[in-house]
Amino acid sequence: MSKIEVDTIAPQSGTTVTLGESGDTVNIPSGVTLTNSGTATGFGISWQSDIKTSAFTAVAGEGYWINTTSAAITVTLPASASVGDEIEFTDYARTWGTNNLTLNPNSLNYQGNSSPNPVYDVNGQHVRIVYSGATQGWIPTVDEDVTLETPQTYSADFLVVAGGGGGGSNGGGGGAGGYRNSYSTESSGGGGSSETSLSLSPGITYTITVGAGGSGGDSSGGTIGAAGTSGSDSSISGTGITTITSIGGGRGSGYPAGNDPEDGGSGGGGNGNVVPYGGGSGTANQGFKGGDGNNSYNGASGGGGGASAAAANVVGTNATAGGNGLSSSITGSAVARGGGGGGGAEGVSGFGRGLGGTGGGGDGKNDSAGDSGTANTGGGGGGGGYAPPYQNGGAGGSGVVILRVATANYSGTTTGSPTVTTDGTDTVMVFNASGSYTG
Repeated sequence: MSKIEVDTIAPQSGTTVTLGESGDTVNIPSGVTLTNSGTATGFGISWQSDIKTSAFTAVAGEGYWINTTSAAITVTLPASASVGDEIEFTDYARTWGTNNLTLNPNSLNYQGNSSPNPVYDVNGQHVRIVYSGATQGWIPTVDEDVTLETPQTYSADFLVVAGGGGGGSNGGGGGAGGYRNSYSTESSGGGGSSETSLSLSPGITYTITVGAGGSGGDSSGGTIGAAGTSGSDSSISGTGITTITSIGGGRGSGYPAGNDPEDGGSGGGGNGNVVPYGGGSGTANQGFKGGDGNNSYNGASGGGGGASAAAANVVGTNATAGGNGLSSSITGSAVARGGGGGGGAEGVSGFGRGLGGTGGGGDGKNDSAGDSGTANTGGGGGGGGYAPPYQNGGAGGSGVVILRVATANYSGTTTGSPTVTTDGTDTVMVFNASGSYTG
């Protein structure tokens, strides 16, 4: 550091005073006015002549031309700094938008935070940072996008349930929608354990997709014993997170051959006359298999798989129940979701229908249309019976997406009209339809 004395007699025009180090000072005597009769540039900053094309450690009081044409560059800031230290960086080739500049604060704070490392990604950007002290650390005084470059993430628990599959006409129950859960130590479907919570960033918008339930098999218009349709996926997606997707429940089979059940979050139930007549498979960590039909008894069908259990296989003339769902207290109260639809049966003596699994599964029938799965549970639709005539299968229940965050972090910015409540110190958003949440 140097100290420059200014004479009481004004210097001649054209005199240049250069401050080469951070902290250099000018001592101005009483009665002397320091004016800039031209353009002052580089005051306190020594611009480096070498163009930086790879990682390096910056020095206080220096300015750098950063060329990221070939690759992104990480610059490490000084390990120690004094209040007023300055460093400048400029996008030499206007390529930061493609290959970013990342600053490693080197254990000092940046905009008041110790992580993450700030990233500059605007073509032609110029950045000047000044050290303010230990609390806020380095602060950009010029960065041309006025952005918090060290956004702080926060934890969010989720329950994502897909739409349930539709039950078949005179056929199998629909499989429950896939069931994924991160709350507390509660299980996910298909025997999965509780998942890792999401890390959300302020200002980022996360898209919420709530899957519809599948339609029930339609026996009208000369179509006999049609299979249902599978449910639709539910998901949470957005920048910086791995998309959470729960798979729609598999459809229940219909009476004629060729209307096989489908795999899904949980699998659809098989009909006794379908070749093959096995129930559809579930998805690991989401749901279980649907029940097999019995080709010796074509009037009895398997139930759809559930989040916590597979549907039983048909061994006689009775259709089987849907697999049970799982209960979660993510909203503050225990609610069961993800039950499979019960299998349908013939409406004659000795043939029994299958009941829906706990958690929204629709009941199968033997003399009427199958019951629909409960809305926003992902429950599978029940299989229709054969009175005669053939009876329609029940529709699958729609899915649901639930987010739970600390109330201190809740932004209040949503679309899709979720139901918002509080439980203790947390805010809970229940999306019964698609929408979004901005962190």
